[in-house]
Amino acid sequence: MQNDLQIEVRRQPQSLLHVHVRGDATFAHTMAYWHAIAEAVEQQPAHALLLVDELIGPALTAGEWVRLVSEVGPRLGRLRIAHVKPHGLDTVEYCVLSAMGAGLDARVFEDARMASLWLRYGPVDA
Repeated sequence: MQNDLQIEVRRQPQSLLHVHVRGDATFAHTMAYWHAIAEAVEQQPAHALLLVDELIGPALTAGEWVRLVSEVGPRLGRLRIAHVKPHGLDTVEYCVLSAMGAGLDARVFEDARMASLWLRYGPVDA
């Protein structure tokens, strides 16, 4: 059964962009939601992004993450990114390494609360 991509974008105080995505974990869906994020940032700049990613399915490959970050990364500016993967982190290190290599300030979390704390205050001890 195919689950269509659902993207919810909300603005919150202190220049926070909150994005929640659901559906199948495909490269096309991932590219689509990152393009939606980039468009939202271009329309109204944000300081931080809290992305709750509930896509279901196999993780992207290292090559796919590199391609995604090289295409979308320059459109994100100095956005601080907390990427929450509540269904498990899979092989998400490719995502973080690609983002950091492109100069983005990004971290991945399994817990939205910890991600929010990191966005507000920087590194936190668990």
